[in-house]
Amino acid sequence: MWIWLGDVAPRPLDRVRSVKVKFSILLVGSGTFGLLVFWYLLGFLPWKMASIAIIGAVFVSRVLAHGMTSPLREMTAGVRKMARGDYAVRVRATSQDEVGVLAEAFNQMAGDLAAVDRQRRELIANVSHELRTPITALQGVLENVVDGVSEPDEPTLRTALAQTERLSRLVGELLDLSRLDAGVVPLHRSEFEVLPLLRRAAAEQALSGRDVAVEVTAPPGLTAVADPARLHQVVANLLDNAVRHSPAGATVSVSAARDTDGGLVIDVADQGPGIPVAERRRVFERFTRGDNATRFDRRGGGTGLGLAICRWIVQLHGGRIAVADSARGCLIRVRLPAPEHSGTGPPEQD
Repeated sequence: MWIWLGDVAPRPLDRVRSVKVKFSILLVGSGTFGLLVFWYLLGFLPWKMASIAIIGAVFVSRVLAHGMTSPLREMTAGVRKMARGDYAVRVRATSQDEVGVLAEAFNQMAGDLAAVDRQRRELIANVSHELRTPITALQGVLENVVDGVSEPDEPTLRTALAQTERLSRLVGELLDLSRLDAGVVPLHRSEFEVLPLLRRAAAEQALSGRDVAVEVTAPPGLTAVADPARLHQVVANLLDNAVRHSPAGATVSVSAARDTDGGLVIDVADQGPGIPVAERRRVFERFTRGDNATRFDRRGGGTGLGLAICRWIVQLHGGRIAVADSARGCLIRVRLPAPEHSGTGPPEQD
């Protein structure tokens, strides 16, 4: 006797490995039960005709079940291929029943896994490239000093220091992304004045040694309720991106103002080549660098992670970040909601 517990239905045929055999057992069992009821009610039964009917039903069920279970067999073979790293496999999903829905879900899963695998390969390749560049440069500087080709003077040491800073920045950005993906980055919100934060970020950027000025504009007394350390990281990353993409002698501006809904708007504008409209959404993806990314960035050092980190931090605050229209260069706008509307928002962009 089966005991029904909630939504747990009995599965008497679980040990049967073939779906077609299950269909056959189903037909034979239900047909036999119907014949027994017919015999009990009428008192007689044409056994010869009944046997032929049961055999015919089993044969028809086997033929029809072959087409019904074909997607299941294809999915089984596909799963085995995906286990070996082949994510290009797809199954034919033509039926409108549950098996067809399952086949469509399988194809969607295979596509998602293929995309994830492609991103993983690109991540490894990009990280390897970005790590190899400063390590190679630093190794060359140190080898020249050890071999006596270069003197350990201030310019040589500054070159080595710049490469170690670049390496440290990349490692720090990778750690930040891993924490953000894992959702282990808490926000320590507090009310603070925005202008001093912008000035600190601009002062740090002035130490980069690039011939680009940073202009800060914000009304005195403008406050925000956010995580000041994380917001400083956003502004610093945006300024670093803007300075690297601006020509020598240019001016980068960072400004803050109150939004119409009571939130905070931060604009960072440069005088570089700008970002085409078709690439504006992609620049916030990891390791994405536009076609104009290295036009003025002679020193290199762009990892393609800074804007991705900015997007995640802004989204953690419930805000939005996007590339806005600008007459010259690139203008990146950050919008943070008013305190009563702040919180972890959905991943969206303008």
